[in-house]
Amino acid sequence: MDDVTQTNHLKAYGITYWSLEKGNKAKWLLNYEGGSFLLEDNEATRNECKVRGVTFHVISDTQAAQILSEISSPSKNMEAVVLEKAPKIAVYSPKGKMPWDDAVTLVLTYAEIPFDVIYDEEVLNEKLLLYEWLHLHHEDFTGQYGKFYGAYRMAPWYIEQKKDAETLATKLGYSKVSQQKLAVSKKIRDFVVGGGFMFAMCSATDSFDIALSAEGVDICEPMFDGDPSEKEYQSKIDYSKTFAFKDYTLVKNPREYEFSSIDMTRKRTSIKRTSDYFSLKEYSAKWDPIPTMLCQNHTLLIKGFMGQTTSFDRDAIKSNVLVMGEIKSNREARYIHGVKGKGMFTFYGGHDPEDYQHRVGDPKTELDLHPNSPGYRLILNNVLFPAAKKKKQKT
Repeated sequence: MDDVTQTNHLKAYGITYWSLEKGNKAKWLLNYEGGSFLLEDNEATRNECKVRGVTFHVISDTQAAQILSEISSPSKNMEAVVLEKAPKIAVYSPKGKMPWDDAVTLVLTYAEIPFDVIYDEEVLNEKLLLYEWLHLHHEDFTGQYGKFYGAYRMAPWYIEQKKDAETLATKLGYSKVSQQKLAVSKKIRDFVVGGGFMFAMCSATDSFDIALSAEGVDICEPMFDGDPSEKEYQSKIDYSKTFAFKDYTLVKNPREYEFSSIDMTRKRTSIKRTSDYFSLKEYSAKWDPIPTMLCQNHTLLIKGFMGQTTSFDRDAIKSNVLVMGEIKSNREARYIHGVKGKGMFTFYGGHDPEDYQHRVGDPKTELDLHPNSPGYRLILNNVLFPAAKKKKQKT
């Protein structure tokens, strides 16, 4: 999985997932040749690699033992993590969305990793209990319809989406979309607290936390929910209820395409497209295997990309949340991870790692043109992460 040998990094994750599904043994060799996978050798796996265009090397048991011996050396910042079981994956997304509307759905499809699409009805009916891993499509959990009102309120697609959301809320027994989205957010919170893994990108990151922190507080203006927002609602925001963010200020203007001060999109004027890269942090593979897994890549420098929520202001991130990818010069975090209850979450800023400034109506990204995308590898690290064998605590 280094930057020279592997012809298709993204599909290599799909091969590993497929091998686990077949009941084969697998190990993730952290920091060894770009985070390589050691898979059980058989004819079916070799054929699958050939069909999918994934580079592989057949090695002897002796060679495998030598590699594992090298990795185990205290002088090497490497670790071999056993992968036990392919996690069952759910993507939270409106049923009408196309795969290329969301980077995670796109790369799962490209890597041939199976997933189910679920939405509010399934979440509220406890269907999350069937899954180990959940991705949040770039959703607005605050009930403000993505803050698209200013630019797109007369667009047919906006009018239709608003109507569909209100119809669904009524069907599910809620008088407001914001109330329904809060109920969904709390179910997702409980999924993570109970031991689930959650991955979110773009506006699903900050809007999820904002929804939780605004429980019982009306932050929506009349064009969103039919009545005025609560007076002085900023002072009623409860940051203790959030996963990752704190001390943010909500954007009250309904015409402004922004949720809060968490997002850095409008604060990064000094960052030019030609120099927009963020760096991954290096961790001790033996002592910090979780962030090491999540940062496996063939480069530590990742090309930047925009989104409604592009990145996160370091001042708005809680102290117990790990910043794994950042632009230090601008104090912006791109890739963060944390623990909530028995589960974990990862937030990844931006919309599409290979589409710098994705806009409404833009054509889909063709991943055949980006089979070695470092930005997309970060997504797949999170997909495979729950398969890792949990080590017993020493105490």
